[in-house]
Formats: sequence, structure tokens, C-alpha cells
Amino acid sequence: MSYKEKYASWTNSQLIDSQTKKELLELTDEKAIEDRFYKDLEFGTGGLRGIIGAGTNRMNVYTVGKATQGLAQYLLNTYGDTATVAIAHDSRNMSTEFSETAARVLSANGIKVYLYESLRPTPVLSFTVRHLDCKAGIVITASHNPKQYNGYKVYGEDGGQVTDKAAKEILSYIEAIQDFSEIKKVSFEEGKKNGKIEIIGENVDKVYIDKVKGLTVREDLVKEHARDLKIIYTPIHGSGNIPVRRVLKELGYTNLTVVKEQELPDGNFPTAPYPNPEDPKVFNIALNMAKEIQPDIIFGTDPDCDRIGVVVKTNTGEYKVLTGNQTGVLLTHYMITSMKEMNKLANDSVIIKTIVTTEMANKIADAYGIEYMDVLTGFKYIGEKIKEFEQNRNHTYLFGFEESYGYLAGNFVRDKDAVIASMLICEMTLYYKSKGKTLYEALMNLYKTYGCFKEQLVSIELQGKEGQEKIAKAIDYLRNSLDYKAEGLNVIRKSDYKLSKEYDIKNAKESDIKLPKSNVLKFRFEDGSWFVVRPSGTEPKMKVYLSVTGQSIEDSEAKMDEFKNRIMELIDKACNI
Repeated sequence: MSYKEKYASWTNSQLIDSQTKKELLELTDEKAIEDRFYKDLEFGTGGLRGIIGAGTNRMNVYTVGKATQGLAQYLLNTYGDTATVAIAHDSRNMSTEFSETAARVLSANGIKVYLYESLRPTPVLSFTVRHLDCKAGIVITASHNPKQYNGYKVYGEDGGQVTDKAAKEILSYIEAIQDFSEIKKVSFEEGKKNGKIEIIGENVDKVYIDKVKGLTVREDLVKEHARDLKIIYTPIHGSGNIPVRRVLKELGYTNLTVVKEQELPDGNFPTAPYPNPEDPKVFNIALNMAKEIQPDIIFGTDPDCDRIGVVVKTNTGEYKVLTGNQTGVLLTHYMITSMKEMNKLANDSVIIKTIVTTEMANKIADAYGIEYMDVLTGFKYIGEKIKEFEQNRNHTYLFGFEESYGYLAGNFVRDKDAVIASMLICEMTLYYKSKGKTLYEALMNLYKTYGCFKEQLVSIELQGKEGQEKIAKAIDYLRNSLDYKAEGLNVIRKSDYKLSKEYDIKNAKESDIKLPKSNVLKFRFEDGSWFVVRPSGTEPKMKVYLSVTGQSIEDSEAKMDEFKNRIMELIDKACNI
């Protein structure tokens, strides 16, 4: 069916509400109509994510209903009448409506639903699936995307995002739905009345909060000195406000100031159009407050509270926003050394990170005799490893992180968790403060010991159908047609995760990559620098990850400038082949 035929089917359907039809009929730009209908919003391994609006390529109650009907049929086929589902949502526009739509569809299919009465962080949903022994979970969120977006993430019975295999099976059920009339739905009140929709809240929150507090490493230090730490926190209009502050307050971190302008949930994100702690601009108000308060630490969580950004005080008295990699290596070092000192470190402990994350963590783990593992980009792969460790009993998960500001300790959550991370970051800052050091000084000491690693991410946004085609062609060129000699590149190794092959170019050898297949390429150079290129799984972007190592901060910055210019010239050429 062409995009024009799909458009006509929506505007003429008796199953589409009048407001949605009005939105579509008011469209005058043919390109806008094409973009809304040239494809169905893709259900990938992370579920759905897209711009809110009418159309098959948009987030709306119809696309959410269709995805949920497919999920319901998958669950009934897989688990029968034992299937139960937990649902949560964040502060985004339409999140409540989408979560209730999902609950209504599941309920109509005879599946019991546990629905949170108000917004909750994504990691709380992950915990809830495990705690209530559900077969699946849904969280309505678009994480850190701008206000125009929302999303629909699906979790498996282990509390991790669904695996590639399960996602493909769910997708097959979704694609089999030919008409909206096939989507079963009852009213929200009827679902509650017949017991298929159960509202949950504090009864689960308390268990989660207690487990988070149980991850405290230096219990005596926190108990005696938590009140001495000065903190500024911003929830960036999201779901972290209550759980983050509750955990910290119950542990004794009473000297906390919240950024009032960003405290309350608001899907329009009025003070942060891009509500991402990776973007330093979200901390502008907090940094203004810091002039008077002089905090030891500033941090902010994204709308669904799975990512956290950290701001530290430098030796010159200024405040600096750390990268996700910098926070990650600080936490990696702190967890290893503190757990070892407190006799809590298992002999088979493992650190896990993604293939695009700093390799400084590898050097730290090596220095302490701790095993480390690389997984594909996406925290679900870290969650899969935790599940594997439990089943095989061959490793103990210690800590995992990814460069995009996601961290996790403990095994009761199977996704990145900014509630847990905020607690550990406060404890780590308190520990260094007790030693007369700032977190920034601790980072500088790590650089002196392990080298000045510097990483950078470049996101190339290519909208629409043409953009997707350009991304595909660019990656195909880099995979199959790139001539290293002609480009003057001293590449010594190429890792092709789609083909599961690693090519040792220097020694003309080939080996297998024992990870799931993914459309990702990684190129390593003689001086230890590397870059990775991959299409984004959730946005119309191609992502390029760059890494260099220098003798000093100035040296690594100079190397990065030169390396970035060279690689981006290559990427630009690939995009315009």
C-alpha cells in the first residue's frame, strides 16, 4: 500500500477519531504526508520511538494499540493465561494516554496488568517486572529526546529490554494485524472493574528504594557524614524527582537543593528543549545557583531517569560537566577499590561496557585483576550478561556502563539506573571529600595513572526517507569500498559486527566476533585511536564515536581535533558517494 493509500485509509476510516482526521486533513505539504505514512513506525529491539502525531510513522494511540495487540498475542502464545504485564510511564506528553491505551488492550486480551498510578523511572519498571514476576513490561518514554517524541519500550520477564529474537517474534505478530478493527480494547474503568488492571505504587516503591539503599558500599562513612555533602540536583522536568530525593534523604544526604525551575514534571521541557544530561545547557540554571551554594556535586537525570549527568568543581573553582565516559571510569575505579577495601569484592567480579565506551575502564580493571567484557551498544546487552551470569554461575556482576550516561550496579534492575547512580556518585564524592579531594582531582589522578583518554560522539542527523537511504549507503561504502591506502589511513584492525568478523589488516588475519550481529563498524589505528560508526536505533541519525589517548589533557585534545577532522572528512565523503 502506498503512502497515499494509507493516508486515505486513515482519513476515511470509521475507527479513527475526528480529531486525528482533522489533523491529517489540514496537512497541505505532500512531503509531510509522505513522511507520516511512507512506513510503519518501526518496532525494533527497543520497541517504538517517534514523533507524536497522526499517521503510521508516528506515535499515537493507534500505533501504540497495534503494537500492544501484537505483544498481547505474542504473550498469550508464549505463556498462555499466566501472562502478566507491568506498565509505567514518564513525564512526556501523551505518556499517560499511551500507557492507559496499552493497559486497555492487554486487559481486553485477558492479560493482567499492573499499572503505576503516576510517573515512574524506567529502571523502576525493570525492577517491577522482576518483583511482581511479570512476563513482560512496558514503559512509555522517549528517554532524552525533544518534546515532540515519545516511545514504547518492551521488557522481558528478566526485567531487561526484550532480546533481538523476542523483538522479531513480537514484530511478526504486529505486522500480521491488517486493520485497526483487530485491536481489542475495553474501557479503562472496565479493565479495573474486572480486575485485569491493578493500580500499583508505594507497595512496590518501598521495596525498590530499600534495595537501592542496600547498594551503599561505605555504610559507616555515609551514616556519619552524608549531611556534610552539598548537592544540587535537577530532575529536568522528569520522573527522577521523587525517587532520587527519597533515596538520598533516607540515607542522610539532607544538604540537597533541587533546581526549582526544573523540579516539576512537564512534557514540554520549558527550560531544556533537549532534556538530555549529555547536553551541558541543561545545567545552566544549576550552575547559576552554584555561585552562591558552592556545592560539592551537581547532577541531573533525564525524563525517564535512566541517565545521569554530573558536574564537578575544578581546581580553579569553576564547574565542569563530565562526559559519560569520565563519570563511568570514576565509578568503575571507585567500585573496584572500595569493594576490595570493604572485603565485598568477589573473585569472579566482572566490569561490563559497550564497544563504543572508553577503553580506559579496561586498563583500570586490568590493573586490579578484574575481568572486563565488551558488549554491543545498548544497555540491554549488559542486562543479558547479568542474566547469563545468574544462569551459569560463572561470574559476579560488579558494575556496567555506557558512554551515553548510563550506569548500573546491583542485579535487581536490568537497565541503566540513574537512581542507583545518583546514590553511588554522592557516596563517591563524599569519600573523596573525606580525603580532602574533589571528584575532579580524583579524575586527574586517574589520568596520570592510566593516560588521558578522550572520546567524542558526533551525531549526523539525516531526516526522512532520503536520510535513511544516505545513512545505509555511507555505511555500505565504509564496509565494502573504503581504500585505506588511498585515504592515507593507518588502520590496523576493522571489526564488522554485522558480519561478525574482525580483520587484522596489519597481519592479514581474520577472526570471529562472538557477539550478536549488528550494523556497526569499528576501525582501530596504530596509535591506539579508534572510531565506530553505526546508525541510531531510535533516531534518524548516524552516530560516529571517536577516541584518542594523550600524555596530557592538552595533548589528547589536540589529537582529538586532528583525528576528528580527518575522520569527519571521510564520513562526509561516504555520505555523498
